Amino acid sequence: MTHDDTTADAVTGPGGTPPGPSAVRPETPGVDTDPARDGAGGGAPSPSDAELPPELAPAALTLFGDRLDVAAAYAELLATDGVVRGLIGPREAPRIWDRHLLNCAAVAERIPADATVLDVGSGAGLPGLVLAIARPDLTVTLIEPLARRTSFLIEVVERLGLTRSVRVFRGRADEAASGSSGREPISGDVVTARAVAPLDRLAAWSLPLAVRGGRLLALKGASAAEEINEHAAVVERLGGGEPSVHLCGVGVIDPPATVVEVVRERMVGPARPAGSKRSRSGRPRRR
Repeated sequence: MTHDDTTADAVTGPGGTPPGPSAVRPETPGVDTDPARDGAGGGAPSPSDAELPPELAPAALTLFGDRLDVAAAYAELLATDGVVRGLIGPREAPRIWDRHLLNCAAVAERIPADATVLDVGSGAGLPGLVLAIARPDLTVTLIEPLARRTSFLIEVVERLGLTRSVRVFRGRADEAASGSSGREPISGDVVTARAVAPLDRLAAWSLPLAVRGGRLLALKGASAAEEINEHAAVVERLGGGEPSVHLCGVGVIDPPATVVEVVRERMVGPARPAGSKRSRSGRPRRR
């Protein structure tokens, strides 16, 4: 791998992790895929941890429809390879369906038909891969800087047969928005994120990826309203409209998924890093 993942996890930045130098498509691996490298220790995880609990079957069928078998295959990959390689905690394996898959799939109701979706800080593919499974009409780009995570994502996309609708971009959100390594900038109708950063930082990283009139959909918890009150002014300065809270999956999952939605109303250039100063010529001053 190109950098030390152990220390990289502690570094913050757009997308929540340090930069990766290139974008890769699912059919072009190019990073180490040895599952033993990121092993979580202990015995081998059991696929039975990913079995769909009977009480959740109606919700799963509603959200995934005839793609439920693909969702089940993804759940098994998360509970086995995902645990071994450190993308999912061992204690999360028995909760993959209710805590992760169904919660993420519920967000699909906020996404228009045939939309292009960019998933920032995708990690193990949540919510981006889940949305691609639940909604085959979507075109999804998973944006993730960390090599071991992009390696996992590439393999999963191939194994689930999603290479026509899903691509993996190794890099930060700001690199995707501005273009890097000779690649064109990318943008989409919808930008999604889950457990990435507080709303002010998330908006700074995500809104530049949305087309004008596009939207950020951020999966949040009980702090959603508090975050909006604290960061609404920052979001407005970044070109976003007034943030709103939506409960997704009402009557299907309990509790429903809490989503903060921000529409990109104005095109605003990227903000300068905190603490940077410019000379009279407009060039950044060296400190």
